[in-house]
Amino acid sequence: MIFGGFERMVAMRYLRARRKEGFISVIAGFSLLGIGLGVATLIVVMAVMNGFRHELLTRILGINGHIGIYGTGPSFSDYDPMAEMIRKVPGVLHAIPTVEGQVMVTSPVTAVGAMVRGVRPDDLLSRGIFKNILGSPADFQDGDGVLVGRRLAEKLGVTVGDRITLIAPKGSVTAFGTIPRMRAYKIAGTFDVGMYEYDSGFIFMPLDQAQAYFQLTGQVTQIEVFAEDPEKIPEIRRDIVRQARNGVRIYDWQQSNASFFNAVQVERNVMFLILTLIIVVAAFNIVSSLIMLVKDKGRDIAILRTMGATRGMVMRIFFLSGAAIGVSGTLFGLALGVWFATHIEAIRQFIQGIIGRDLFAAEIYFLTQIPARVEPSEVVTVVLMALGLSFAATIYPAWRASSLDPVEALRYE
Repeated sequence: MIFGGFERMVAMRYLRARRKEGFISVIAGFSLLGIGLGVATLIVVMAVMNGFRHELLTRILGINGHIGIYGTGPSFSDYDPMAEMIRKVPGVLHAIPTVEGQVMVTSPVTAVGAMVRGVRPDDLLSRGIFKNILGSPADFQDGDGVLVGRRLAEKLGVTVGDRITLIAPKGSVTAFGTIPRMRAYKIAGTFDVGMYEYDSGFIFMPLDQAQAYFQLTGQVTQIEVFAEDPEKIPEIRRDIVRQARNGVRIYDWQQSNASFFNAVQVERNVMFLILTLIIVVAAFNIVSSLIMLVKDKGRDIAILRTMGATRGMVMRIFFLSGAAIGVSGTLFGLALGVWFATHIEAIRQFIQGIIGRDLFAAEIYFLTQIPARVEPSEVVTVVLMALGLSFAATIYPAWRASSLDPVEALRYE
């Protein structure tokens, strides 16, 4: 073994401070606690940032699709043949013709703006994100109703079975001028995808109803393409471009949300760098505590040297003392961080119950729950970094201890 039994015994004994060495022990304890909290904080923050990216990506792509195909004008008509062609491209799960438009939604309580999307009922209900629908999806499939976001329904003060009125921004032109295009629809159900922006501003209706309402008979505004792997969109896009006719415009989710996800990635990297400083500060505490320990144990070191201990043995003793602090703190932080990240939503609910305030407003953070996704590779990186900094912090004090001259140390004893 690298460390002998005598070296391990002396190193552990030095960590158990006696009364006159209590201050050194306190500093070592704070060093251990600092490393533990630094590791735990890094693990929790990285898990939450990963969770945010994953949840936002899942919900954004669950609603919007991975690729949007548009005509040269505001709409195009030969959408079914093109959708069938796109479905044959390797890696494509669904190609869904869609009609999209903005409306004003009114109810007996209030009026708000919303986005209407018309899709075929089977295409919509086949998406996993719409599995939990409160109400009667059969009414939606029969073409006699619409699906409304849960938070939008709360704003309007309506429930399943009530009726809402949609007002289109472009009215019908008559001899008496432009008349707003209005129509009442029954709420067949409400959906909750867990993202505030969509739950509070989207309405889905059958494709034929949307075509009639927006006066796009036999036309759609886009074809939404869903892929098996969102990360392989560039390859799928190239295949679609090769097979699609000229005159179509293609936008993928990376183009549409590039600035948003780049901002999340930059924030994640900056947070990692800032929180790493906590571990660096704790490593400096290890240096200071070991230097004080070496100074206090000068006579013991001299006696060990005169009894035959080599410089390497003394260096390993103090290296082991500092490493024990770093390893213990890292393991403590690892356990605390993984546990906290795993139960972060339950902890939030508990704290909210005590203080009576909302700590995670969906209107601000987009999501209704705090997401956390622990990546094993990142946890390993954090642990190795903490151990590396801890071991590096012990080198100089251990070298000073091994360089101590026994004659100088015992001259005034």
